[in-house]
Amino acid sequence: MTGESNGNLEKSTIKIPKVKYTKLFINGEFVDSISGRTFPTIDPRTEEVIAYVSEGDKEDVDLAVKAARHAFDHGPWPRFPGCERRRILLKFADLMEENLEELAALDTLDAANLYSVAKNMLIHDAAELIRFYAGAADKIHGETLKMSKEVQAYTLIEPIGVVGHIIPWNFPTQMFVMKVGAALAAGCTMVIKAAEQTPLSALYYAHLAKQAGVPDGVINVVPGFGHTAGAAISSHMDIDMVSFTGSTVTGHRIMQAAATSNLKQVCLELGGKSPFIVFDDVDVDKIAPLALSASLYNQGQICVAGSRIFVQEGIYDKFVGRLLEELKTWVVGDPFDPNVNQGPQVDKEQYEKVLSYIEHGKREGATLLTGGKPLDRKGYYIEPTIFTDVTDDMIIAKEEIFGPVMSIMKFKSVEEVIKKANSTKYGLAAGVMTNNLNIANTVSRSIRAGTIWINCYFAFDYDFPIGGYKRSGFGKDMGMDALRKYLQVKAIATPIFNSPWL
Repeated sequence: MTGESNGNLEKSTIKIPKVKYTKLFINGEFVDSISGRTFPTIDPRTEEVIAYVSEGDKEDVDLAVKAARHAFDHGPWPRFPGCERRRILLKFADLMEENLEELAALDTLDAANLYSVAKNMLIHDAAELIRFYAGAADKIHGETLKMSKEVQAYTLIEPIGVVGHIIPWNFPTQMFVMKVGAALAAGCTMVIKAAEQTPLSALYYAHLAKQAGVPDGVINVVPGFGHTAGAAISSHMDIDMVSFTGSTVTGHRIMQAAATSNLKQVCLELGGKSPFIVFDDVDVDKIAPLALSASLYNQGQICVAGSRIFVQEGIYDKFVGRLLEELKTWVVGDPFDPNVNQGPQVDKEQYEKVLSYIEHGKREGATLLTGGKPLDRKGYYIEPTIFTDVTDDMIIAKEEIFGPVMSIMKFKSVEEVIKKANSTKYGLAAGVMTNNLNIANTVSRSIRAGTIWINCYFAFDYDFPIGGYKRSGFGKDMGMDALRKYLQVKAIATPIFNSPWL
């Protein structure tokens, strides 16, 4: 069985921050919601309230959009030379790193991100992503066109306008920065709906952005619920684009709202059910730990989780045995503990949802190899769970669980596993584990997914676009592809003197 931390970590070495920012951030100020309502944000380790946060609703979104609209139409941010936006974004990144311990602790408290990972990697990576887009801010330019007639023509690349960002709860810092960094570099202004489960770091980042010199009205943060604040952003007539990461069901609603309002552009990064394919020529001792991480990282609460594990029949038994050996070292417990691999699910709703999927798997005839139960302690902890004898038609093989649940399936041939990998409505990511270059190329080109990792997984980087095929959505986050979605092209033509066009 997996290990379990006893919770007696040396908390004297970790400074649990006092929550500073709990109000809406609109037009450069922290303000109460118009209704005065608040909602609790819960610590998933203890099931206790961390803080009460102002609850944004349609009226608050209206105020935030009004501020963003004014900042775009009349303010300096879209009109700054790119070098000035670059300077401010670099300062923003520096402030993130100056406050990294507090930011890491907020994401651990709110989202159960492992503190050691957040402190040593996630906040640094987020700051580097801001620097990546800072470097692009002064390199946005159009082209001179070679026309077939006596006309001088060129293109301007302009910011798309006011953007609505609706961000999920699983990685609060990464999701905030992925959306905001590219949009700021492009010259957009924005309204951000922070997830109701994890609003704390988004409000802190808004404060840091103002300190860095981002003008009032450019960034507005409205924590709230999807059916109120999120719906208001999706349908708002003065928002020019919506960028959303979350469930496929919600993505459908956002598209419908955008189409029936002002036909705003939409970018959707939605659900996934990613295959992790293991061929029989690999080193099982190296790939089994990678498979475990691909499926269980962040409690399985990551959209690209490789939760469908396909193993070629020649090494199937050896692979499963090695996976179980590796799982013995896997520690579940307080995410502030540096020895812990897996913390709690984000909230009670997600916890119960994951447990219900585990029950589905057992009822449908899959073999529960290990795990499958909640831990007998306070908090939303679930044992890492492995099912074998899973078939493609089972619910646990078809639906996104977003929890620490792995489904292991056997295959014979390349053709068979390509068919199985594509037998899903999703197309977000995939992992291909093989030492055969022909197999790697064939499978990676055949899988209908937006991201393919060969002999690695979670190989994210600043210049590496992330986004899906099929019902996993469209549009990209990260890289220059993300920057382009916040820009639009304007073509301008002028007749040359004495041309027949005069």
